[in-house]
Amino acid sequence: MNAAPPLLGRQFGKVVRHWRRQHRWSQEALAERADLNRSYLGEIERGDAMPSLDTAAKLARALGVKLSELITFCE
Repeated sequence: MNAAPPLLGRQFGKVVRHWRRQHRWSQEALAERADLNRSYLGEIERGDAMPSLDTAAKLARALGVKLSELITFCE
């Protein structure tokens, strides 16, 4: 039986999904802009994967926000 993903991971994924939808981008479009694999982006959005700071920074740049802003929305 798999343990539930950590709360921060789930919240970060929701924030990324929210910003992606604000741009009206598909997961594939954001993944391409952030130079990430689309499957991995899906894992992040579901909270199944916790990105490194480097990956979180790539997502923030691709979404046009500061990393600190992206993280602030997780609180």
